[in-house]
Amino acid sequence: MTSEVRAEIFSFGFKYGQPHEVNLLWDLRFLPNPYWVEDLRSRTGLDPAVAEYVLQSPEGVEFFGYVEPLLLFFLRQYRASGKDLRIAIGCTGGRHRSVAVTERLAALTLAAGFTIAVSHRDIDRDTG
Repeated sequence: MTSEVRAEIFSFGFKYGQPHEVNLLWDLRFLPNPYWVEDLRSRTGLDPAVAEYVLQSPEGVEFFGYVEPLLLFFLRQYRASGKDLRIAIGCTGGRHRSVAVTERLAALTLAAGFTIAVSHRDIDRDTG
């Protein structure tokens, strides 16, 4: 019998330091940055308009085409090995891109039947 994988996914901002002791780290600074859109700057990746801007961009759509099967592969492998999985999702400030992607990855994980802890390390930091 295989036990459930203990998995965690969290967003962070590179400008506040790269996290340590993670199994996977994805740098999302290649995605379009809502910070440069005046109407989106003060919002976070939890806002539907910000999430849509990031996730529905051509780069976001292509990224998820690759990362969804890869994430599910890792979850199955870590479950089979009995090891914990800690995934860090980073962008520049940790408020927009990384938050939106973390939420989407968590939803995909839950839909696939895995349990995952979700947090956002830098979401409440100053936007300046």
